[in-house]
Amino acid sequence: MDFKLDETQEMVRETAYRLSRDVLEPRAAEIDRSHEFPEEQIRALAEAGLLGVNVPEEYGGSEAGVVSYSLAVMEIAAACAATSVTMAVTNMVAEIICAFGTEEMKKKHVPKLCSAEYPAGAFALSEPQAGSDAGSLKTRARKKDGRWVINGSKQWITSGNVAGVLVVWARTGGPGAAGVSAFLVEGGTPGLIADPPESKMGQRGSPTVGLTFEDCEVPEDALLGEEGKGFRIAMSALDGGRVGVASQAVGIARAALDASIAYSRDRQAFGSSIGSFQAIQWKLADMATQIEAARLLALQAALLKEKGRPFTTKASMAKLFASEMAVKACLDAVQIHGGYGYVDDFPVERYLRDVRTTTIYEGTSEIQRLVIARNLLSS
Repeated sequence: MDFKLDETQEMVRETAYRLSRDVLEPRAAEIDRSHEFPEEQIRALAEAGLLGVNVPEEYGGSEAGVVSYSLAVMEIAAACAATSVTMAVTNMVAEIICAFGTEEMKKKHVPKLCSAEYPAGAFALSEPQAGSDAGSLKTRARKKDGRWVINGSKQWITSGNVAGVLVVWARTGGPGAAGVSAFLVEGGTPGLIADPPESKMGQRGSPTVGLTFEDCEVPEDALLGEEGKGFRIAMSALDGGRVGVASQAVGIARAALDASIAYSRDRQAFGSSIGSFQAIQWKLADMATQIEAARLLALQAALLKEKGRPFTTKASMAKLFASEMAVKACLDAVQIHGGYGYVDDFPVERYLRDVRTTTIYEGTSEIQRLVIARNLLSS
């Protein structure tokens, strides 16, 4: 098997690396402390073509493929996880519209997502009582005078308060997944109310909000795809989103490893660098090995998606392994740093806080195990 990147993939990876080093990393700690939405950084991503990596060029994307997207997310996440999640969700929303939207929807919204004319896109599926159990959502959309009127609430919506366009799931029919439809709702639509951002453990520059829909009216043609087919759209999007989360986890873990290697070389104890001690060496060796395994899992899932082959199981495997590996790697990074790992003078405490949610969003680790097991048993 040839693991060599092609010219486009290497160019995208190198572009993302330079951007992360020159633009994102210098302000990552400040953004974390201030909870500031990284608008300037998002514009820089747009200028580099990273907000529509797998989007056709005719709609403003780079059309560089899913492997390129995965590589870019790894580089951006290594510098600033908050920026990387905004990037990932915006890419995902643009891809959803390209896959299921009308030509009018694509032309209206996708170029604005790719160019950062919209600061972000948002994926509004989860509700206070319906996270992993998306088929039980209660937000409802009813037709009235040729328009859809949406009422209900959403929870844990990334960029929900800044998004230019949101993909919103609402019930248009009976109970269960078959009664769910998807809609495009523009930011600022009357009746769409965003709560103040949550005070989070990590990824603080990425606003996470609750949304309320109070008689929020959208045109009849705001329906995305067919009525009653919204659950299928959501599950398809989540498969791709899991490739993004796996890539994000790999990037954060790699940053933790790099910081730990540097610290282990410099930190002196008992007359030598702590990197000379077997206890530290074994931690570094395990981290590096597991990061490489997770990287390959993520790229494998990305390649399957890029080639149009089934990738649900591989995406869940990549997301499960990479996220849990990354949490352990960041824990070990803090341990290697000792007391310095527990204060924000060093970045590893931020990496640990940022990475913890990768085992939760886009489907918890428990849901990934369920998906994997069901697919194994049904094959």
